[in-house]
Amino acid sequence: MKKTIDATGLRCPLPVLEAKRALKDLEAGTLEVIVDNTIAVQNLEKMARQLGLGYEVRSYGPDRHAILIAVEGGAAPREGEAQPQRPSAGPTVVVLGSDQMGTGDSELGRVLMKSFIYALTELEELPAKVLLYNSGVKLAVEGADTLGDLRKLAERGVEILSCGTCLNFFNLTEQLGVGAVTNMYEIVQSQMAAGRIVRP
Repeated sequence: MKKTIDATGLRCPLPVLEAKRALKDLEAGTLEVIVDNTIAVQNLEKMARQLGLGYEVRSYGPDRHAILIAVEGGAAPREGEAQPQRPSAGPTVVVLGSDQMGTGDSELGRVLMKSFIYALTELEELPAKVLLYNSGVKLAVEGADTLGDLRKLAERGVEILSCGTCLNFFNLTEQLGVGAVTNMYEIVQSQMAAGRIVRP
């Protein structure tokens, strides 16, 4: 059986996420994912290697590529089966100290942060908490393009905590759209008790 996904025009990490969804339903056969840039190809290659699946890349020009991922007998392995995760002593805590990811161009940083939070919603193993402070609190207020994804995380049991001092500083206390207000003591306590801390 062959299944094809047209992921042209989709930004990272959507091509990989769409491919993972399709692989879960593919008992055996080939998944073809069509993309329009080499970064998406590289990301899909990495995903296939992590899942222990064979693949082939075909390029039809600078902006049209297909990666064919082979699934033989039985459902595709789940992410993490090929590379077991190390056990952690406590919960995973995601710390967002900015409304941007990385340093450099601020517009790109905001795009990357939105993609990061969206990718969190697609994980099978979710963090226990997301801590927001400094300009990171802007991600959880009404009108933020990240609010919907943070609400999805909250609906699935992730605790979303925003620094009250930071909300006050930016005059955003009344606009908090998800989760609860916290303080620096709880922010420190949560990180000290964490088995793993993720800071994008």
